[in-house]
Amino acid sequence: MGRKIKIYTNKFKTKIVLEILREEDSLSVIGSRYSIATSTLSCWKEQFLKNADIVFNSDKSSKELKEKLKEAKKKEEKLYNQIGKLTTQVEWAKKKSEEYEFGL
Repeated sequence: MGRKIKIYTNKFKTKIVLEILREEDSLSVIGSRYSIATSTLSCWKEQFLKNADIVFNSDKSSKELKEKLKEAKKKEEKLYNQIGKLTTQVEWAKKKSEEYEFGL
C-alpha cells in the first residue's frame, strides 16, 4: 500500500514555523512531536522567511496575487476547453475508424 500524503493548513504550518523560530527546541524534537520530517520543517521555515516581507506590503502583494489567480483561472478555462475539443475529435476519429474498419 502507498503512503498517505498529509496536507497541513497554512495556519498549522505558521504555528510550527513560529515554534521553530523561537528556538526553544531543535528541529528534530519539533519534528518528532508532530511526526513531520525535519527536511519538511526546514522547507516551511525557508518559505516563511522568504515571503515574510509580504506581510508588510499586503496591498501590492494581494493585488499581484489576485491578478495571478485571474490569469491562472483563464488559462485553466482555456485548457479545459481545449481538452473538450480534443476529446470530441478523438471520439469522432474512433467512430470513423470503426466505420472504415467494418465497412459501414
